[in-house]
Amino acid sequence: MPSKQIRSRNSKTTSPKTTSNQGGDQSSPLKVIPLGGLHEIGKNTCVFEYEDEIVLVDSGLAFPTDAMHGVNIVLPDIAYLKENAHKIKGLVVTHGHEDHIGGIPYHLKQFDIPVIYGPRLALALLGGKLDEAGLRNKTELRTVQPRDVITLGDHFSFEFIRNTHSMADSFTLAVTTPVGVVVFTGDFKFDHTPVDGENFDVQRLAEYGEKGVLCLFSDSTNAETPGLCPSERSVYPNLDRVFSEAKGRLMVTTFASSVHRVNMILDLAQKHGRSVAVVGRSMLNVISHARNLGYVKCDESLFKSIQEVRNLPDKDVLILTTGSQGEPMAALSRISRREHRQIQVKPGDTIVFSANPIPGNTISVVNTIDRLMMQGANVIYGRRQGIHVSGHGCQEDHKLMLALTRPKFFVPVHGEHRMLIKHSQTAQMMGVPAENMLIIDNGHIVELRPDSISLGGNVQAGIELVDSSHAGTVQDTVLKERQQLAEDGVVTTAVAVGWDGKLAIQPEVHIRGVATGVDDQHLQEKISETLQTVLEDRWDHYNNSDNGERSADWSGLKSRLERELRRTIRRELRCDPLLVFMLQPPADADYTPETQTNGSLVTSRSTNGRSNGSSNGRSNGSKPSKVTPKPSTAVETSADSSEKKSSEPSKTTLDAEKRNRNRRRRTRPTARAAS
Repeated sequence: MPSKQIRSRNSKTTSPKTTSNQGGDQSSPLKVIPLGGLHEIGKNTCVFEYEDEIVLVDSGLAFPTDAMHGVNIVLPDIAYLKENAHKIKGLVVTHGHEDHIGGIPYHLKQFDIPVIYGPRLALALLGGKLDEAGLRNKTELRTVQPRDVITLGDHFSFEFIRNTHSMADSFTLAVTTPVGVVVFTGDFKFDHTPVDGENFDVQRLAEYGEKGVLCLFSDSTNAETPGLCPSERSVYPNLDRVFSEAKGRLMVTTFASSVHRVNMILDLAQKHGRSVAVVGRSMLNVISHARNLGYVKCDESLFKSIQEVRNLPDKDVLILTTGSQGEPMAALSRISRREHRQIQVKPGDTIVFSANPIPGNTISVVNTIDRLMMQGANVIYGRRQGIHVSGHGCQEDHKLMLALTRPKFFVPVHGEHRMLIKHSQTAQMMGVPAENMLIIDNGHIVELRPDSISLGGNVQAGIELVDSSHAGTVQDTVLKERQQLAEDGVVTTAVAVGWDGKLAIQPEVHIRGVATGVDDQHLQEKISETLQTVLEDRWDHYNNSDNGERSADWSGLKSRLERELRRTIRRELRCDPLLVFMLQPPADADYTPETQTNGSLVTSRSTNGRSNGSSNGRSNGSKPSKVTPKPSTAVETSADSSEKKSSEPSKTTLDAEKRNRNRRRRTRPTARAAS
């Protein structure tokens, strides 16, 4: 079990822990393995490993791209953590943004984390997530204060150094290990006039730099931007001007987790005599926790319900809402589409976007702004308005971090590849030799020793996708099928074949979502011709009947028919739709299907020239509508029940398979199924 020790540090009486052995063999390297946050924005997750101990730093999520149809959340691949779950001593959280804590509830369902340390606000938000998921008893949450030091296992201690960021209660970490001190910045900027008065503890960073920092892992998000990142306070006068000029109703959207920004907006609402209606679950949640912890200070009377503000003059109303990133289900996005039940835009409204689009969201944000303008709103947005500043440091912030810590080795993290490259160039300008730094990717193993840094191979890394059902992760094959459905549509074909190797009835063909001028009847004729040609030419190859005993390689036949059908469909339609192919063998056929089975109905789905069964136990569109072969009484069942059936074969089925194998050895070898 991890140590329960938390001790407070005061720079006047103590100094950073030395890099003595602490019971470990200094020939063993410290391994630092990012599972997310490299060559991307989001899902920041990092592993610190020494010998038989692992400590996680942050565990975040990312949001899907437009091509990830039906996906709500993107998580890092955690196969390495599941394989090494017995080594995990705990998790350390730097701050409460979703890209740093959002993945924790999902991971707790798959492996145990004995204890989680972090800031009060971050753990308050995380606690709500765990309560909602019924996981509160799966771990222990322990809050920390600035300069607290916690010990995890025998080899790790973490000091929490206050930093400044767009979210309140944020920390940089000083990690003391057997090989030396590692500084992990987390998200940061140097804000010398923070809204909450919590200054960046540069003194403590400088003390670590004086004693010696082995390696710095530093946030690279704004590495391409010259200068210093402006203070959060610089937004206040520009927002004040907007509030003064707004004559009618005012709507403001920003990141719900930007507590400092929310606090300023509420302060301005009180100054200008506007009552505030808060819309959006995440905004309500963050404001509630921030008020309880003292990060947001305002009178309870400031808040009104949507119903109450309807009865107030427009000039006295402020609606604070989610949707600054154009998220489809966020409140402002639904308002822009006229889908919100309680709020509609009207001429004279002023709508303020106090946030810039993060990479990948620009189109969604622009479309939302267009829709709001079409309804007569005055929309204020864009960098030139001065109503948003970043929470991530720019090049001069990075230089100051390097100057304070003076690391021997340097690894830029938290950013896309070009950002990592630019940050490494800045580090070279500050005196870090090029041979003392690494540009890494998710899954790379950074091995640190007192006198060296190197790559030690890699572990499995990638993404796991969670769809709107939250029933499980979306497999790669399912995502490819969704992409293919969106791009080229779907063709379903149901075929019944008798023991004579002929079609029992005409195939049933349905086309959905395919943009083509080809007549349905023409396509059905071409599909019938293809099937008949294959059966005439190849039936003897798959028919294993012998001495009155009927047997056939139905799986091999299905693969061959499906392959030829794909060629025909591509040629006739001049596109590549998803093919859902169903083969109905005779009712008395002894057959245990290798893919999804519905009664005696052999079903498969094909994408990009490959046949895919329902490998993840969910149908995901594999049951086409209005396709029911007529010559049998086969009943379609769910993929789950089909998997259960196929995983527990009956004695009759096993005996039939044994007879078939013996018969094939006596006659001819079975044709290999087409891949």
